[in-house]
Formats: sequence, C-alpha cells, structure tokens
Amino acid sequence: MPTIEHHDTTVRVRYAETDQMGVVYHANYLIWFEVGRVELMRALGIEYKCMEADDDCHIVVADVRCRYHHSARYDEVLRVRTRIAESRNRIVKFAYQVFRDTDGQLLATGETTHIICGSNGKPKLLPQKYRAILMTNGVVASDRSGA
Repeated sequence: MPTIEHHDTTVRVRYAETDQMGVVYHANYLIWFEVGRVELMRALGIEYKCMEADDDCHIVVADVRCRYHHSARYDEVLRVRTRIAESRNRIVKFAYQVFRDTDGQLLATGETTHIICGSNGKPKLLPQKYRAILMTNGVVASDRSGA
C-alpha cells in the first residue's frame, strides 16, 4: 500500500482564469484544489471514477476554506501541494498549498472537508479498501460518532 506525505501537481494559469489585469480569479483556486485532490488519490491508487462506478461511493464537498496570500498571474506555472489532513469512516479532509513554481512563493492555502455518500445523497461508510489507504496516508481522527 503506497504511503505519501503529500502530492505535488502543476498547473499553468490560463488566460480564461484571469481578470482583465491578468490576475487569477479567486474561485479558480478551488478548481486547482480539485486537480490536486484527484492527482493525490490517483497517486495512492484510487480513481474517483472507479469509486463512483464500482462502489457507489461519492466524495461530496461539505466545506471549503481558502486563504489568499499573493496573486497568481496569467501563464505562471503553479505547484499544488495536497495532503490528507484527516480521515474518518465517513469524512475526509484535504489540505492544500499553492506555490508559484519559479520562486516557491506561497500563494494560497486551503482545506476541503468531504462526506462520503452514495448516489442517493445519504452518508455512508467509506469502503474498507479505500479507508485503509486514506487512513495510512492521513491523520486518523478518533471516530466515536461513526462519522
């Protein structure tokens, strides 16, 4: 089973992601968080598409936080660092840092909290095959409530 402290992926700021002054629109950081999250999961051997199709397991965003430190601009290459901040039976939290690749400047930090749900929208337990991987690679929270 792979163990990863964090996973880095890069994105290049596209023109469509910026305002008239060439500065990245704030909501695009959330898209990059998703890119980082999907690539971390892929690096751990988990594919969202298979989770949904094979196990009726959806990772639904319940909370998002983003703190902006510096602006990103058109055509810059950014490094999105993603890690599993916490893992429970029904909840997974991811933490993110976005850096400018050329100089390592921290541009944004964030966190997303996800509830594991079936296609019916109701919370469910994360299947053991995924739980083992996520809990090995993240902070395991005490889980008395079953969350």
